[in-house]
Amino acid sequence: MGFMDKVKSQANALAEKAQEGARAGQGKLSSMQAKHHADALLLELGGLTYLARAGRATPADEARAEQLVAELSAHETAHGPVLVSPAVAPPGETGSYMPGTVPAAPTSSPPGTTLPSSPAGPASFQGGVPQAVPGAVSSSASDEEGEGIPGPSALP
Repeated sequence: MGFMDKVKSQANALAEKAQEGARAGQGKLSSMQAKHHADALLLELGGLTYLARAGRATPADEARAEQLVAELSAHETAHGPVLVSPAVAPPGETGSYMPGTVPAAPTSSPPGTTLPSSPAGPASFQGGVPQAVPGAVSSSASDEEGEGIPGPSALP
């Protein structure tokens, strides 16, 4: 087999692998778009359900809820069952259930109780702005007003 024949066969093999990758990527994209669409339908349906339970639903809201249920049913027929995940992670689970949100930590504990520990150590962060630990910064530089600010040597 000549040199050019080897180059052509390798080029064909690479082109086939690239096409396989593109097909797999397109399938993944389609799957993600379908999940996003189902999530949007569920979000709107959840809002309408809340309004109905709060006694503030209108007849138009009821009609829209029926339409959303029909759309979700059609979506399940085309893409399989719709999965609903909880808004807050169950105890001990890690991961994000709601983008950009963190479940609120308890503000106070009954006497004699402690917060659960994580593998990295005790859970001490209760939300808000983290405070400096006294003695944690070994050196500081002074700004114009004389207040100490951590210098470059204090940074890890």
